[in-house]
Amino acid sequence: MSAAHDHYYLPNPSPWPLIASTGLFTLALGTALTINDLGAGPWLLLVGAVIVAYMMTRWFGQVIAESEGAAYNEQVDTSFRMGMAWFIFSEVMFFAAFFGALFFERHFSIHWIAEDHLLWPGFRAVWPTSGPKGAAFTPMNPWGIPAINTLILLTSGATVTWAHWGLLKNNRAQLIVGLILTILLGISFLTLQAHEYYLAYTHFGLTLKAGVYGATFFMLTGFHGLHVTIGTIMLIVMLIRSIKGHFRPDHHFAFEAVSWYWHFVDVVWLALFILVYWL
Repeated sequence: MSAAHDHYYLPNPSPWPLIASTGLFTLALGTALTINDLGAGPWLLLVGAVIVAYMMTRWFGQVIAESEGAAYNEQVDTSFRMGMAWFIFSEVMFFAAFFGALFFERHFSIHWIAEDHLLWPGFRAVWPTSGPKGAAFTPMNPWGIPAINTLILLTSGATVTWAHWGLLKNNRAQLIVGLILTILLGISFLTLQAHEYYLAYTHFGLTLKAGVYGATFFMLTGFHGLHVTIGTIMLIVMLIRSIKGHFRPDHHFAFEAVSWYWHFVDVVWLALFILVYWL
């Protein structure tokens, strides 16, 4: 552990970046091999996932210990804030690419394809498209599970903010209760989304193979669900730390970072609900 300095913090040499690179490479290689049914893909996928999980647990644990041990100064706090801000910006660009693809498909490509008859005779430029050679599927109704999930995520944004207010007032009980409520809402969202996917595949004929609509629907909602899962895990870590007595009104950026991420997830879902389900 390095001692805090007045002007510039220099961490000790760490093996975690190398371990992270190894784990991510193994994970990516295993994923590629598994998708193509080649060799020991599933085993490499599992090994890579274990390495990444181990690395994240140990590395973040070390950062937590250094933070609670007062090893960091204001320069480090600023670095953490800038890092989280750039990370969320990269996530914004990630989803912007998918929303851009959705916009291009709906307003340009299907019209060009219909005009030139590039797929099959009789293809019509309507959204959602009818799938491969007219395969039948039913688009998702926005006023069922999606509307309930919208209410859940909006409520979760309020509960995590309420928890933050409790932290700022040094009210540990409010902080913990607010986090528990937010976690329960996140789990509820994921449960309903899993049920929605089940209905899509078994009752509505909406799958990844149901044309460009099915592909974009599952890519956008699936990646958002992954982000909700990650956010819920981070909130659970914040809850455990809060129960252990971590965080003070003037020293709690980890909690703020997770709050930023959760609010980002909320905003992305609002865009999804409007552009994917409703319009």
